[in-house]
Amino acid sequence: MDGIGNTMQKKAAELERMAEVLVTGEQLRLRLHEGKVIKDRRHHLRTYPNCFVAKELIDWLMEHKEASDRDTAIRLMQKLLDQSIIHHVCDEHREFKDLKLFYRFRKDDGTFPLDNEAKSDLLLMNTENNLLQTREEEDGAYEQTLVASEFIDWLLQEGEIATREEAEQLGRRLLEHGIIQHVTNKHHFGDGPLLYQFRMNFRRRRRLMELLAERGRIPESHDSPFCLRKQNSDGGNTSFLSVSPTKEIKVVMGARLLKRQISPEELQAPGGPFTKKTVTIVGDAVGWGFVVRGSKPCHIQAVDPSGPAAAAGMKVCQFVVSVNGQSVLSMDYRTVSDLILTGPRTVVMEVMEEVSC
Repeated sequence: MDGIGNTMQKKAAELERMAEVLVTGEQLRLRLHEGKVIKDRRHHLRTYPNCFVAKELIDWLMEHKEASDRDTAIRLMQKLLDQSIIHHVCDEHREFKDLKLFYRFRKDDGTFPLDNEAKSDLLLMNTENNLLQTREEEDGAYEQTLVASEFIDWLLQEGEIATREEAEQLGRRLLEHGIIQHVTNKHHFGDGPLLYQFRMNFRRRRRLMELLAERGRIPESHDSPFCLRKQNSDGGNTSFLSVSPTKEIKVVMGARLLKRQISPEELQAPGGPFTKKTVTIVGDAVGWGFVVRGSKPCHIQAVDPSGPAAAAGMKVCQFVVSVNGQSVLSMDYRTVSDLILTGPRTVVMEVMEEVSC
């Protein structure tokens, strides 16, 4: 039994990793189409539709801060090539090269080798229908849910599955592999009115750098947009101990701890000892460079001194008032994290700090 369990866990991890690569590649493809980087091109009297020039793409990745240098950009695109997300238009090069060579997303020429599990992820990411909605079940409201029977209807309509029985089997495999789950984890997948959620957040803006994570994908934790850059500590008191998204912050040299929790009412009281400021943070290829914690209101726990947040003027102990114009005083850090994860690269935040902090 242990062997079967380990096999299932390994399969689930592989599917999750592949799904992340698919979504990351698809988000990049859509951005490149929007930016006219992908277009029809001619070479030696032949037209190659929907392709991009490798050298130009590397320029674009660096300009948009998706890669810090050309070598890193090549490594990122090689990951997509290795996973059959992209390929050379004539399949003459198995390596991504910083040259004037034409490459194309397999999604754009119909050569993408997808199994049904991966295909359902990609189709749902691109669908503009109302399949995923906020719905209620067992006296609770759940966001981004799908009804099992409607999901099966949709698969049949899209022509991805031939029969309802096959679609139901696909749904069961998706649940067993950890791709979807019942909203209360009480039921397996079945053709009926029950509600299910995809465990993956399709709306989250993926960073291409996540493709280079050494141990699978960067976990979709609520810290992921705020991961601090790793720096070599010289052992002095002025060093900043940074962390990866998979670890809790244990020590931050030079950071001040929050003295006490402040209520939203106290924070907004007229004449109170708090000042408000607006910070505009443009994320780079690594992240935004800060960690948020706490609840109602949450606060800034740590700031990478060399990151975008520090450059924008963000400091530890500041309380988060709003994110991109939306008040977050009554939210916990997980909800605030989701707002940033699913929003634009440029984050506008209102923060308040105690003058004596």
